[in-house]
Amino acid sequence: MSASTEYPKSNEDTAADDDAIAVPSHVAGSGTLDRLVKTARFYAEKSASQNTLKAYARDWTHFSRWCRLRGTDPLPPSPELIGLYLADLAAPSDGSAALTVSTIDRRLSGLSWNYAQRGLTLDRKDRHIATVLAGIKREHARPPVQKEAILPEDIIAMVATLPFDLRGLRDRAILLLGYAGGLRRSEIVSLDFAKDDTPDSKGWVEFFADGALLMLNAKTGWREVEVARGSSDRTCPVHALEQWLHFARIDFGPIFVRTTRDGKRALQSRLNDRHIARLIKKTVLDAGLRPELPEAERLALFSGHSLRAGLASSADVDERYVQKHLGHASAEMTRRYQRRRDRFRVNLTKAAGL
Repeated sequence: MSASTEYPKSNEDTAADDDAIAVPSHVAGSGTLDRLVKTARFYAEKSASQNTLKAYARDWTHFSRWCRLRGTDPLPPSPELIGLYLADLAAPSDGSAALTVSTIDRRLSGLSWNYAQRGLTLDRKDRHIATVLAGIKREHARPPVQKEAILPEDIIAMVATLPFDLRGLRDRAILLLGYAGGLRRSEIVSLDFAKDDTPDSKGWVEFFADGALLMLNAKTGWREVEVARGSSDRTCPVHALEQWLHFARIDFGPIFVRTTRDGKRALQSRLNDRHIARLIKKTVLDAGLRPELPEAERLALFSGHSLRAGLASSADVDERYVQKHLGHASAEMTRRYQRRRDRFRVNLTKAAGL
């Protein structure tokens, strides 16, 4: 192993190396340029979500360790070596569990990103990588495992299990707003009462007579989500949100915050998106959904994405409106969320004369 090879530090934030953005060597440094370097690094860190950056950092750490154990270097990029690495992920030589095809594909993306941060290019089309990856997909690919969609009768039963204390009002607003808005977990908890209330906000809410307008800074950029009022206060997401804000006395900062243990007072700290996953699973059990299955299987069926899938599957409107509402770049992505919605709606067998 070359003594000059530098490996990333042990913490997960080192994928974006401090030296990745710097003043060019032929330019004399100055106070102004040094400040711009810090600004540029700040924006570079915002190029992807923190979860993505942490995953890419873990990918690089794993690959570097794999190289060290085999007496080789991760730098410069070697398509032949990476092809061997991918093969070992699919069929580990040490007896550990094989990774899924989607995880292997993500690992490769992580390595490409890390090399790019070091000014190097990994050619994913090189035959040593492309043919190995194609073989892995052909041999090990499985149909995607999709979470169960929460249907209208399901979400009504779920919110009916919640009490009417402060915590119950909050959780009812979370479920109904997440469902009607087709929101991701991160989008729900990142909402603020108004624009620029907090530095970590990813959106805010504006109320109108006919509903609420959510301004969201999501994975695909800024988008507006219209959440109209429902047919009754019992199931109306806008009414539920107004009730929570009124009784929690929230008029600034994060909308969905923690409460005291007795559920009688709202605190200032923003909820973590893991709360939504736990809330969905708890209310699924309390509502007795899918009673024919064992509890473990029932819990595994549902996640935060079940809210988005439920809206996409249940809203009987033109597909383009669903696509816009969910913020999808393509109709094909929207169709992935529509669980059984269009199944057998068009009968090509009869249309063909059979």
